Amino acid sequence: MTLFLDHPLVASRYFFPQPCRFVDPFFVECGDARIGCFFRYNHPGAPIIVHFHGNGETVADYLPEFADEIDAMGFNLLLTEYRGYGMSTGEPFLGRMLDDVEQVVRAVGFPPGQLVFFGRSVGSLFAIHAVSRFPDAGGLIIESGIADLLERLLLRVHPAELGVTVAEIEDEIGLRMDHRRTLSAYGGPILVMHTRCDGLIDVSHAERLAAWAGGPVTLKIFERGDHNSILEVNRREYYEVIVQFMEEIRRNLSGVMQERAD
Repeated sequence: MTLFLDHPLVASRYFFPQPCRFVDPFFVECGDARIGCFFRYNHPGAPIIVHFHGNGETVADYLPEFADEIDAMGFNLLLTEYRGYGMSTGEPFLGRMLDDVEQVVRAVGFPPGQLVFFGRSVGSLFAIHAVSRFPDAGGLIIESGIADLLERLLLRVHPAELGVTVAEIEDEIGLRMDHRRTLSAYGGPILVMHTRCDGLIDVSHAERLAAWAGGPVTLKIFERGDHNSILEVNRREYYEVIVQFMEEIRRNLSGVMQERAD
């Protein structure tokens, strides 16, 4: 039984969906919702970044600039969307949004080893969840991510309003979003990026996420910018860190493909 993940009060206070439109959407049917993503596959055989954006954003915010940057690096890109956001239907209920992740990833039709999940801010919840569902994924990037979801939720919703206790909420989070367990079990490469001056999600979240990694991890703390300006202020270095990380994954993927060919 879901105590709070799909509670309307959580949806209304925690998520901030905005409608928007863009050219050539990639739609995925997810039960009672139709999710409007964007998929660009210009580099056959290269890794695919599966990107989950932040709370007050939509897929359209990453078009065309972010998509063009990733394309110029020689990588493919799936910009995923959430229920109620952008061109998607439905309401942003957290439990159902988590369920959508696996369906969206499978709709792309590529093996997990070719996929790199990338979550920014609240998108880190879905990127980490994706790794729990696809533990053979090629890599994981977490930018301005969340280590402790309970902490974030209690800033906006009081358990008494939901008719539950803190312990009950903590138990439910542990069942579906135990980041420490997921990251410890994942053996692939992880890149964690954050700014030291993030006033919304403290840099300690990044430090915890990196410490929980079960495989090779790179922790990049930017000294400039805040939660919403981390990319804008550190644009050159931000993309350099990503391309370095992705090139290593490309080499790993090429090695696996060569072994299979042999």
